[in-house]
Amino acid sequence: METDRIKWNQRFGVADAYQGGHPSPFLEREIERILRLVPGKRALDLACGEGRNSIFLARHGFRVTGLDISDVGIARGERQARAEGLEIDFRRQDLEGWHIGEEYDLIVNFNFLLRPLIPEEVGALAPGGLLLFDTILESPQLLATHNPDFFLRHGELVRIFGAFEGEVLFSEEISEGDMPTARVLFRKAG
Repeated sequence: METDRIKWNQRFGVADAYQGGHPSPFLEREIERILRLVPGKRALDLACGEGRNSIFLARHGFRVTGLDISDVGIARGERQARAEGLEIDFRRQDLEGWHIGEEYDLIVNFNFLLRPLIPEEVGALAPGGLLLFDTILESPQLLATHNPDFFLRHGELVRIFGAFEGEVLFSEEISEGDMPTARVLFRKAG
């Protein structure tokens, strides 16, 4: 949707790095487990923004495809990857209505919620593949000013991923703070 692209281009166009240059703390914390368990090195970073997680994964030997609606974010990710000598396949992509056409060993979905895409994400995992999902959890303060469709409900991630063949290796919900979050690390049945 063009309005989403414009909104994110404005956010990524103002600051040096909208979410900072560091990877998601959840991804950073789980990288050793990921490297032990992942069946291969093909990774997909959905709604990658400026590519902070894509770059982190490429540094750890993954062949990464990073998708985002923002051409400004993608351009920043490409510049950073080139500066570090990393090859990352960054693509501008509106994820609404999009279908994953390839298989991946690892999929990361951070700070993005499009519920109809979740079954596609699981379906695109190779047998034994991993999916890290981490996004905003509903809270009274956020629900007062934002669209509730963009927030996870309490217990929702475990319910969603519990319906798929595989296992939830880790889950947590953090309700405190300015940005409540829910996380899951899911492994597809092999």
